[in-house]
Amino acid sequence: MCIFANILNFYGKDMSIDAMNINPLVQHLGKLPKDFTKQDIIRFIEENDINMVNFRYVGGDGRLKTLNFVVSDKAYLDLILSHGERVDGSSLFNFVETGASDLYVIPRFSSAFVDPFAKIPTLCLLCSYYTKDGQPLEIAPENILKKAAKSFTEVTGMYFQTMGELEFYVIGPKDDLFIATDQKGYHESSPFTKFEDFRADVMLAIARAGGMVKYGHSEVGNFTLGDKVYEQNEIEFLPTDVVDSANQLIIAKWIIRKMAYEYGLDVTFAPKITVGKAGSGLHIHTRIVKDGTNCMITDGILNDTAKKAIAGYMQCAPSLTAFGNTNPTSYFRLVPHQEAPTMVCWGDRNRSVLVRVPLGWTTKEDMVACENPLEKPHFSDVSRKQTVEFRCPDGSADIYLLLAGLTVAARIGFEMHNALEYAQQTYVNVNIFKDENKNILDKLQSLPASCWESAQLLEQQRSIYEKYDIFPKNLIDALIQHLKGYKDQHIREELEQYSEKMMELVNKYYYCG
Repeated sequence: MCIFANILNFYGKDMSIDAMNINPLVQHLGKLPKDFTKQDIIRFIEENDINMVNFRYVGGDGRLKTLNFVVSDKAYLDLILSHGERVDGSSLFNFVETGASDLYVIPRFSSAFVDPFAKIPTLCLLCSYYTKDGQPLEIAPENILKKAAKSFTEVTGMYFQTMGELEFYVIGPKDDLFIATDQKGYHESSPFTKFEDFRADVMLAIARAGGMVKYGHSEVGNFTLGDKVYEQNEIEFLPTDVVDSANQLIIAKWIIRKMAYEYGLDVTFAPKITVGKAGSGLHIHTRIVKDGTNCMITDGILNDTAKKAIAGYMQCAPSLTAFGNTNPTSYFRLVPHQEAPTMVCWGDRNRSVLVRVPLGWTTKEDMVACENPLEKPHFSDVSRKQTVEFRCPDGSADIYLLLAGLTVAARIGFEMHNALEYAQQTYVNVNIFKDENKNILDKLQSLPASCWESAQLLEQQRSIYEKYDIFPKNLIDALIQHLKGYKDQHIREELEQYSEKMMELVNKYYYCG
């Protein structure tokens, strides 16, 4: 099966862009996506015999929606690219009234990518929502993220970047040969991992659609149940502008699901799918930059800029769950001893904390020269690779709202008068769940244990998100009402008495996000 047959015909001959960039539009047009214009899109369509255009936009359920257009003539193509199209907003968002539901969807040319699955050559463009007055829809998640990013820069003079770690389970027929050890699948190789080829095809498709893929691998979780094998995988991205990062994650989730369907496999991003097995998170790495420089590191050491952002994450962490952990199964994952955070704290290379500072290549040793004697020792500054990782979100997250909330939280850190002191108070360098560290654990604030509690904490901290009109008040109201609607305030106690209820909820929210 070669699902990329159509794409391979789209490569152009203009090699002014790095020849290793495998995005067909970049290669053909000789420019990066941020520089794409309407005329570029039309030229690519004309010169590559594209027969269809798909507008894609995210609905209230966090999934991509699609509007198909046949490219019947150039005038019609120019019309839809110049003016967009109208859609029924009340069918896409619960909080858009039926009586005034018409919205415009306006294409973003920088987001264009070739559909890797379509039998008919098809170009896709992500769209933004606009009102009848021609203004960005206030409650649209992608618009909220844009406002949050702009506000961060206005307050700090710097730019906020993120990248995600998509964790998911692939489910397929059980294979009796080369069985992997249960819950020992981390970075396993085939034949002990069964879906390496699937993951490789997914990564290639994401990269050709403009995704900045860092790497992929099998994750800890693997088990068999009945005649099925469940194998956890992860695809990680590179840091980029927070808005572009969100777009890449949205497209990647669609590609993963669609590729699974093509393979005859199943995929779930659900945070927890069974008792005693690894759950799936959506860890978000953050970086703050200015003029191409990572502002979070000075001489290889995490600096005050980073610590102020971390203080903001600590301050807002309880309510950020309202955007990043959005159904009851999220709180099956956020329990002690599961490499998932439960307390508001941060530390270096520590996977029991909420915010982790991973290794960042800050050593002065040339490790490659040490390992490869033919290489001349040299040192280049790669501190730009240092990130700070926020670990509690999962696949149920509304990606735009989660990254908007995290951007707001980072900005809040620069507005707190005691940010550095607060960062110091919440720093831990030990495993907080060991008995000898109980005195440290007892001093830390807990993350919420249910959607109900998350809603309460969002209510308490809503002014943080509503400042500068980033999050509309009616959207916060709707989120609180939605989360409380699960009525899961006693979910953990109930599960101890009725274990079958957990699987009922898992099945209900199996395709969340």
